[in-house]
Amino acid sequence: MNNTASGVDALSSNTTGGANTASGRGALSFNTTGSDNTATGVSALNSNTTGSSNTASGYQALLFNTTGNYNMASGVQALSSNTTGTSNTASGGGALQNNTEGWYNTASGSYALNANTTGGANTASGYAALWDNTTGTSNAASGAWALSSNTTGNLNTAVGYLAGYNATTGSDNLFLGAEVRGTAADTNLIRIGRAYD
Repeated sequence: MNNTASGVDALSSNTTGGANTASGRGALSFNTTGSDNTATGVSALNSNTTGSSNTASGYQALLFNTTGNYNMASGVQALSSNTTGTSNTASGGGALQNNTEGWYNTASGSYALNANTTGGANTASGYAALWDNTTGTSNAASGAWALSSNTTGNLNTAVGYLAGYNATTGSDNLFLGAEVRGTAADTNLIRIGRAYD
C-alpha cells in the first residue's frame, strides 16, 4: 500500500510492506513486510526484508540491511554492511561501512567509523574519524583522523585534527587540540595541547 518503485527490480519482492519508496535498480528489491523505507540509488536497501523507517541514499547504501530499523545512510556504501543495527546515522562515502549490529552511532564524513562492526553510541565527525573502531562504545571524535586508530577503547573524547590518533585500546581519555595524538597505552588521561610531545 502506498509504495512507489522506479527501476529494475525495485521493490520486486514486496508483499505487505507499505509507504516505501524505491528509486534505482535493485532498490529495496527483497523487501517483504518492511514499511516507511526510502531507498534512492542502485542497490540501496537491497537486502531489506522487514526493517522499517530506514533511509538510504547512494550506491549500495544500507545494502545488506535486513531487519534494522531507523537507520539513515547518505553516501556511496554508507552503512552498507549493516544487517540488524538500529538507529545509526551515516553521512559520507564509506561512513559506518562495516557496521553490522552496532546501534546509536553517528558518523559524519567520508570513512568516519568505517571499521565499526558492533560498537554503539559512538559519534565521529570528520574524514576517517574513529576509522579503525570495531567494538568500542561511547566514543566521540571531532576532526579529520581524530581517534582513527581506536579499535576497542571506550568513553574516549578527541577534538581536533589527528587528536587521539595513536590511542588504540585505552578508555576514558580526553584529547584536546590538533595533533594531540596521545599514545597507544593511554588510559584515563587528559591531554591538552602538544606540551607533552
